[in-house]
Amino acid sequence: MNLSMRWLKEFVELDEMPMRTFTEAVTMSGSKVEGWEVEGSEINNVVVGKVLSLERHPDSDHLWITKIDVGSGEPLQIVTGAQNLKVGDVVPVALNNSTLPGGKKIKKGKLRGVESNGMLCSLGELGLTKHDFPYAIEDGIFVLQEDCKLGQPICEALGFNDTKVEFEITSNRPDCFSVIGLAREVAATFDKPLKLHKPIVKGGHGSCKDMLDVKVEATDLCSVYSARVVKNVRVKPSPRWMRERLRAMGVRPINNIVDITNYVMLEYGQPMHSFDLRFIKDNKIRVRRAKDGESITTLDGVERKLTTKNLVIADSEKPIAIAGVMGGEYSGIMDDTTTIVFESACFDGASVRTTARDLGMRTDASSRYEKGLDPNNCLPALERACELVELLDAGDVMDDYMIDRHYDSERRKIYLDVDWINRFLDIHLTADEMKTILKKLDCEFEGNLILVPTFRPDLEHKADIAEEIARFYGYNKIPGTPLPGGAQGKYSDWQKFKRTINDTMLALGASEIMTYSFISPKYYDKIRMPADSPLRKSITISNPLGEDTSIMRTTALPSMMEVLARNYNNRNEAVCLFELASEYIPTTEDKLPEEKNTLIVGMYGNQADFFTAKGMAEQLLEKLSVSGYEIEASSDEYSYHPGRCAVLTLDGERLGVIGEIHPKTAENYGIAERVYCFTLDVDLMFRHAKAEKTYIPLPKFPAVTRDLALLCNEDIPVLKLEKIIAKAAGSLLEKIRLFDVYQGEQIETGKKSVAFSLVLRSSDNTLTEEHTASVMKKIMKELEKAGISLRS
Repeated sequence: MNLSMRWLKEFVELDEMPMRTFTEAVTMSGSKVEGWEVEGSEINNVVVGKVLSLERHPDSDHLWITKIDVGSGEPLQIVTGAQNLKVGDVVPVALNNSTLPGGKKIKKGKLRGVESNGMLCSLGELGLTKHDFPYAIEDGIFVLQEDCKLGQPICEALGFNDTKVEFEITSNRPDCFSVIGLAREVAATFDKPLKLHKPIVKGGHGSCKDMLDVKVEATDLCSVYSARVVKNVRVKPSPRWMRERLRAMGVRPINNIVDITNYVMLEYGQPMHSFDLRFIKDNKIRVRRAKDGESITTLDGVERKLTTKNLVIADSEKPIAIAGVMGGEYSGIMDDTTTIVFESACFDGASVRTTARDLGMRTDASSRYEKGLDPNNCLPALERACELVELLDAGDVMDDYMIDRHYDSERRKIYLDVDWINRFLDIHLTADEMKTILKKLDCEFEGNLILVPTFRPDLEHKADIAEEIARFYGYNKIPGTPLPGGAQGKYSDWQKFKRTINDTMLALGASEIMTYSFISPKYYDKIRMPADSPLRKSITISNPLGEDTSIMRTTALPSMMEVLARNYNNRNEAVCLFELASEYIPTTEDKLPEEKNTLIVGMYGNQADFFTAKGMAEQLLEKLSVSGYEIEASSDEYSYHPGRCAVLTLDGERLGVIGEIHPKTAENYGIAERVYCFTLDVDLMFRHAKAEKTYIPLPKFPAVTRDLALLCNEDIPVLKLEKIIAKAAGSLLEKIRLFDVYQGEQIETGKKSVAFSLVLRSSDNTLTEEHTASVMKKIMKELEKAGISLRS
């Protein structure tokens, strides 16, 4: 909803203040501002000028050399191609270094060798249309008929400088879809008096009661219908002040009659319509449900098929308008219209919404009706329209009006529970202070009973009253109160753990995926799962989408392989993916399955190999403070290459597996290169993760470095050697690093040479040569027990 600040000042006199101050204040009081804009803000250095002379261009048949007085002394010479000018015309002049809408820059230059110091502007070049100034021509220079001064900024001269404020109005506040409604909010926000005008209609052109018969037949869908007749209609353009206000509110001016109905809708929030009396058969208006098979051609020229769910305004034979949505093609105002009927009615919001949706035609009127309007607003809006008819000399308003009411006009009553509101808001206001706030919103009182104004359907409970008091007392004045029980929103340890996994894998260069937990039974065959594997016993979905999604997975490997295969088929050269997946392991028949949390990582490409996958797993385990795990080579993993696979264990439990996917498994997925995966049991890692970090101070004493070259059987894992060394060295071993593995001519068959670099350090003193030698002797003693010797 746009609001013209110039129109607002008719109802509320505001002190001069920056727009930011205004918008922040009304937003804090509950009327949220989306933004604001000053009309013509793109126009700069364009002024009013007067044509002093016209002279043909010597080198052109269609150009004119003009002298323009812009009120600055020396006339300007401007060359123009316009053919509608004459001496004495007042025109918009874009001076040198001026700006027009759309960012168009105007600078002085030469046209066919003649100097031109600016440009004369048309209506379109100023961002205006013929609807804004009906007397202007569209294909020539805009010749002003306004009362203005030479040199005056053009936006000021044309009234094209209003400030438009865009409000976000919630659907429970239909009263704020009007200038008066927003004015009421602004007046209450700034504690200013609200100046409302009561319409006065002179009439005096005879009674219209015998000219029109109004009746509401569908009383459940129309609470009130009122109408008044205007004869001797004089259709012409609206005055400039009305056109300006409509334009600022985003409505295009048409003619005085149409503009009056739009003006009243914007001012009062009450949609209106005007009918040509000639096309109302037998001068009867009936508000009824449409009949099966009926149709109507609306103002937009489209024939609409109606049903009994649609509410229509009909004459004695046919529908002439769709109630609350749009009029029929013969209900509009034409050039030869002489007598019109203004209608102002209140239709059921749900009915209007349903009709507009079914017919696919949402209008300004329907958007207001569907939110629920105040039936008490119909008659004042009708009177206001007739008052404007007289003010604009648009016709002769006849005496009396027709109205058919079917609603209870009594105000809703809510008890003002002062103590409850103070406790609810944690404030300390007296009853009089609360009443003062509510009276600014047109609430009245019978003792401590609040008489709610009928235009506020949202006020139903004492909590609603508390909200009204809070927003005008000031949300910023209400002290902050912690939730009872000390509840605080924060991540649990489990959530923090999973976030650490997520962040670490992303930092390691993997991309996260999310796959479905339900798969096809055929997926187990693709990963070469044995027929007797207990993992083939899966939870079957009773109502699957299809066979491909018929069971709950017991392993996440098929899901990862499917995604890797899709990337490979899409010719992605290198991929590294991970997922925190759920696996569902069946238990007994009468219990839910065990939901196991697993991290699975898959990769292929130039950078992918076994050691990359192993390194990623080790870095993750280090980040999670999970230690004490063991890695052993394995050839029993059916989905993995028997010579390039390792199993991780932790405290005797299986932690996961790392390895190259078996070539036949990769072939089943159509991947013609090596694929590497690893899985880790997230639940097991969580149980063994060290949540507390221990501070280790910087070493005070120097380290001692020693290298060991060992000779052992080729089938002994390097990890076994590291464990023996670490156990023998004890707390003095700070770091152990493998730097060489050798098998060749100098090493006998079946043996291998393994070289380690050891860093020894004591936290208490500097290690002596004797102490170091003692540690190294102890290490060698333990190695020799395992059949490992020092390489000579």
